[in-house]
Amino acid sequence: MTPRPHKPRKKQGPPGYVLVAAIVGGGLLLIFGALSLMGGSKSPKAAIEVTGQPRLKLDREVVDLGEIPLGKMVEVAFVLTNVGDQPLRVTDPPYAEVVEGC
Repeated sequence: MTPRPHKPRKKQGPPGYVLVAAIVGGGLLLIFGALSLMGGSKSPKAAIEVTGQPRLKLDREVVDLGEIPLGKMVEVAFVLTNVGDQPLRVTDPPYAEVVEGC
């Protein structure tokens, strides 16, 4: 028996759908990257109310939670905005006063 000559095999590349998916994915990444650089995802800035200094403004100053049973945990969220034209730096922990029986 004589040995047969060895034919080199063709290298198989990835299936066509993998290449198409990679191109589409890369295109989407480029689009989202361009939108983020153009400011498409930035939140709108607040109108300046004070010049020459920072000024912190809350979306509300009073929250009435009504009657709460003893031991029940409650949570309240505030939106804080700098309405001054200078950078606002918070250096101390925030303080909130809890008033009972109002």
